[in-house]
Amino acid sequence: MKFALTLLLSLLLPLAAHAQLATTTPAPNLAAKTWVLYDYSSNQVLVDQGSHERIEPASLTKLMTAYLTFSAIKEERLSLTGRVTPSTAAIHTQRTESRMFLDHNKAVSIGELLRGLIVESGNDAARVLAETIADNESAFAEQMNKAALRLNMQDTHFVNATGLPDPLHYSSAYDLALLGAAIVRDFPEYYPLYSLREFQYNNIKQFNRNRLLWEDPYVDGMKTGHTESAGFCQVSSAKRGEHRLIAVVIGTTSEFLRASESQRLLNYGFQNFEALALYGKGQPITSVHLWKGTEKRVNVGFRDGLTLTIPQGLRSQLKASIETQRPLLAPVGAGQRIGTLKFTLAGKPYLELPLVTLEAVPLTNVFSRGIDSIRMFFN
Repeated sequence: MKFALTLLLSLLLPLAAHAQLATTTPAPNLAAKTWVLYDYSSNQVLVDQGSHERIEPASLTKLMTAYLTFSAIKEERLSLTGRVTPSTAAIHTQRTESRMFLDHNKAVSIGELLRGLIVESGNDAARVLAETIADNESAFAEQMNKAALRLNMQDTHFVNATGLPDPLHYSSAYDLALLGAAIVRDFPEYYPLYSLREFQYNNIKQFNRNRLLWEDPYVDGMKTGHTESAGFCQVSSAKRGEHRLIAVVIGTTSEFLRASESQRLLNYGFQNFEALALYGKGQPITSVHLWKGTEKRVNVGFRDGLTLTIPQGLRSQLKASIETQRPLLAPVGAGQRIGTLKFTLAGKPYLELPLVTLEAVPLTNVFSRGIDSIRMFFN
């Protein structure tokens, strides 16, 4: 048995009495093979084209190489100041490969390797980090795939740490957006490395290929990539106020286009959508009657809070209804799903999200449970 409670979110989010509705602008038609605009604030895809299609990630692969390096540092298996001596095999690169110009008989710090990986997109840096973390690149690729599964990157499989072409090395625009978001979320202390415009190693200064770091003050990272077969690709992250968007553009025909199309996509998102912080972390949305528990009601909501992104100007047309399990019987654990919050926008279904209990409630004593059993019979 379920019950529905309609909530007018316009009461929670006051608007001017005569607010005008904005006209929804069509999504841009990008000169790219696939792309996606991902809202980090609400974990929503705003617009996309073929975002789950299998693509060659090229050097965007190094986002995962960095993610595993950050993880190793956080788990104290590595340190930024720790030094390693690169193997000859790790620093051997073709002339066309990006590199940070490591020397096989010169020790380098993990911090320098990360900058060489992120700013200079060094394949030599990627291989040295892979060997340092997992002994060899193949074992490191296994760790990459395990991390991809944990991050729900269902369209992804890695075979190397660099992104060099291989038939079994693939991803998707959507998965790369998830990976970019995971770096921002899980490693905020290291994410600023992606905003560095240049890095000098071995007396050789190289510049970040992410042109948007110079052209858009709101862009603060992420990564570019290119091979002949993949084309020019880019993951970009930008933040205006508290609203962060991640744009992934795959398969443009030039450096200029990957930057300009990424810029178009980010501008479209910020100009046409707004993020609404509806509920804070652990803030109850409502409480639900509970039978046979030490408490008569239990609070429900979202453990991590709720931010929802909608087209500009439609805030007053956003409504929600709650459906919860009835009857709800103790015991219940904290974080137990007991219902659904359903949103409609302009009268049409928009989004459904799971509701969970915000605290645990154990069973009450035998006498009280018996009383509740009688009351439930007549209820």
